[in-house]
Amino acid sequence: MRTTPSLYAAIDLGSNSFHMLVVREVAGSIQTLTRIKRKVRLAAGLSPDNVLSRDAMERGWQCLRLFAERLQDIPHSQTRVVATATLRLAVNAKEFLAKAEAILGCPVQVISGEEEARLIYQGVAHTTGGDDRRLVVDIGGASTELITGTGAQATSLFSLSMGCVTWLERYFSDRHLAQENFDEAEKAARDVLRPVIEALRYHGWKVCVGASGTVQALQEIMMAQGMDERITLAKLQQLKQCAIQCGRLEELEIEGLTLERALVFPSGLAILIAIFTELNISGMTLAGGALREGLVYGMLHLAVDHDIRSRTLRNIQRRFMVDTEQANRVANLALALFNQAEKAWKLEPVGRELLLSACQLHEIGLSVDFKQAPQHAAYLVRNLDLPGFTPAQKKLLATLLLNQTNPVDLSSLHQQNAVPPRVAEHLCRLLRLAILFASRRRDDLLPQVLLQAEEETLTLTLPDGWLETHPLGKELIVQESQWQSYVHWPLRYNDNSEASIAG
Repeated sequence: MRTTPSLYAAIDLGSNSFHMLVVREVAGSIQTLTRIKRKVRLAAGLSPDNVLSRDAMERGWQCLRLFAERLQDIPHSQTRVVATATLRLAVNAKEFLAKAEAILGCPVQVISGEEEARLIYQGVAHTTGGDDRRLVVDIGGASTELITGTGAQATSLFSLSMGCVTWLERYFSDRHLAQENFDEAEKAARDVLRPVIEALRYHGWKVCVGASGTVQALQEIMMAQGMDERITLAKLQQLKQCAIQCGRLEELEIEGLTLERALVFPSGLAILIAIFTELNISGMTLAGGALREGLVYGMLHLAVDHDIRSRTLRNIQRRFMVDTEQANRVANLALALFNQAEKAWKLEPVGRELLLSACQLHEIGLSVDFKQAPQHAAYLVRNLDLPGFTPAQKKLLATLLLNQTNPVDLSSLHQQNAVPPRVAEHLCRLLRLAILFASRRRDDLLPQVLLQAEEETLTLTLPDGWLETHPLGKELIVQESQWQSYVHWPLRYNDNSEASIAG
């Protein structure tokens, strides 16, 4: 049988869903070629004495027949299939596994909870930007993994016997979404969590990321409802009240929640509320990868890049033949402007990082065409895979690139949810000015721009006589001040020999 040697496959036989990921390696990262996911709900077929039902096994085998067709193209040495909590527990797991291996034509490894946690952390470390000291939370169908780590190294690994499918069967089996159901589910989750709380706190973390379907569902809900992407306990409690008002699982309707995720969402939500409460988590964002990515990167033997975002930006610049000298020129100027406005506008480090990332990508639209280059750039960023950036951050980058020049689409800056609308406006203004003043594409022609921010008014001071000796530059500034004035962004400029005010 002929295979394609550049392909790698990872299959995760989870307690709620079976997943297959097919990738190829590109420039030290992975390029996703195929994702197949099927809701098998294996854990729902587990009896109180841990016997897996025939119906549940048949659902699993039927799914694996779909996967098997795709696996025919991939060498066995570049395929890993793992099974998690339900098949760790099932006393008749051997029966399921024997037929599963016959269907797939390759071995299936039942991994321990600790190994599952380690692989999840590796998947997160390879794909998620932000501070290196992190807490990772993954709520599966029958187990929940909690991991602390720094960089590529996990410092504590815990796999707990609770999941969105098992909690559904235990605490929402009557399909009621009552306060009592949530209370019981949360109390049980807190009881499971308490033995590991001190160890997790001992290792500590600066950021918390979620790698589960529950967290993915929360992200989709918040994006659909125009909230910022940061998950907080207040938002979780608000969603719980929405669920309670719906009354029953069959009637659960929350904007942004898909039918596919709705069944196990309340049980996953209850577990997540317990985790937030017990660990006193202030906020959580979505991880870029988890178990399957950990499997793939393990096969590729790629080292964790501590600056995932920089790697991503470099790869995209190469792919779209970006003039990196110009990108750096704009970024350096944007950073200088940011530093001058930082205090007055109360800008935060995450804003600086996203602004500089936008600078590195602002010309990718030129690879399509000069006409409507900002629109092309925005489309590309919105649809590219950007490891290290969250979905909301991708949307903000695309919005900044859309508004890098010409009239401003203010509504798009307000519709992104990575940063508050006013912060998005500030970043947009700084990006536009940096691009404007670097338009000659020469370091020796960059003017020394002094910027003063006072509330929403920006004042630019240029070298003496600069406006007089740079008529085209002056025309660009005048046009820019008019465009900013249309959206009520006052922009003043002078070079000590003349002054002008717009807006």
